[in-house]
Order: sequence, then structure tokens, then C-alpha cells
Amino acid sequence: MTGFLLDTEGVLWMSRKRQVYGADLKAKVALAAVRGLKTVSELAAEHGVHPTLIAQWKKRLLAEASTLFEREGSSRGEDVEKKESALYEQIGKLQVELEWLKKKSAGLG
Repeated sequence: MTGFLLDTEGVLWMSRKRQVYGADLKAKVALAAVRGLKTVSELAAEHGVHPTLIAQWKKRLLAEASTLFEREGSSRGEDVEKKESALYEQIGKLQVELEWLKKKSAGLG
């Protein structure tokens, strides 16, 4: 069975195979890279991460930062809206059917 270890830096180790870095560590390192107070090489040495990973995290942070300030409704996909409207339509039909059944059962009893 594969064991998992979590060190103090928030890095999840999968039994000596491959490191999986936590979101907190990625955010912390990417923000430090964006600030530019230290070079990518210095950050890599400090956190034990390859400089290429830091560059990727920084690039992703800069690309997706604007999504933090989008309105909640604008980030929804059209598929979600279509499913939602179909579900509301089905709810309406079921409510009509329920009322009809209540009236029919009241007439029988």
C-alpha cells in the first residue's frame, strides 16, 4: 500500500515517487514570484521546488487572477444554465401533476 506523508511546508509525498504540492504552498510561492523581491532561483532553493514549477505557478496565477473578481453569475457555463432551466421546467410539470392528483384523490375519497 502506498503511504502518504505531509511535511511542514505543505508538500504531500507519495512514498518516494513524486511530490504533490498543496495549493497553499503554490499560492505562497507564486505570490512571492509575482512580488519579485527574490529571484525564481532563490525561491526555488528556499522552498525546494524546481524553478520551472515556480514559473508555471506564477503564469497561472497571473492568467487566472482576474477570475477572482468576476461576478458569480458570469462564470457559469451555458451548460449549467440549460440544465438548470430544464430542472425548473420539470419541477413545474411535477407540481401541476401533483395538484391534479390531489384533486382526483379528493374526489374519490
